[in-house]
Amino acid sequence: MDLTAIWLTLQLATATTVILAAVGLPLAYWLAMTPWRGKFFVEAIVALPLVLPPTVVGFYVLIATGPYSPVGSAYEAATGQRLAFSFPGILVGSLLCNLPFTVRPFLAAFQSLNRRLVEAAWCLGESGWRTFWRVALPLSWPGILGGLVLTFAHTVGEFGVVLMVGGNIPGVTRTLSIAIYDDVEALDYASAGRTSLLLLVFAIGMLSLAQKLGQRRMPA
Repeated sequence: MDLTAIWLTLQLATATTVILAAVGLPLAYWLAMTPWRGKFFVEAIVALPLVLPPTVVGFYVLIATGPYSPVGSAYEAATGQRLAFSFPGILVGSLLCNLPFTVRPFLAAFQSLNRRLVEAAWCLGESGWRTFWRVALPLSWPGILGGLVLTFAHTVGEFGVVLMVGGNIPGVTRTLSIAIYDDVEALDYASAGRTSLLLLVFAIGMLSLAQKLGQRRMPA
């Protein structure tokens, strides 16, 4: 079993989960509370990776992070390294691909809130930001934790986007799912079976945890 690939996968999953938590929480709260009628378009954009093939998402991310793109050239000028086929590059692809797995559970949790509690906080003079931190976030924590668990678990098993954007560079972009692909290509089914079993057990455990958290509901 490739221990380097395991460590790299855990790093990618952790970084993706932390960044998407910071981005997804305010976005989901805004979607849940805003009266803007056009929010359905934002929700559709967020959910887009659910229906697009990962290779399509990966292709566009590869083009956007390539050395001739504005983002890729700016990154290379600032760091001296290319964004595509690097760990930061696969992190960008992972963030985009896993966005719906973070935002949608967050959104469902905020939408299940008793709106009267939020409005009462506003009437008492609390700002929208303080209401978010002191009322909405504590009452929605089971759904939020469920979203974080799903994000982490899905990132661990991500294949298409990572392969398209990062290729297969050992110690840099070679994650567990790519390691399984390599083992199968090399006809090393024993190694592929061990890694696949590890991911299977991990996925069952994480999904069970997410399901358990999803069953918890705030009292009406």
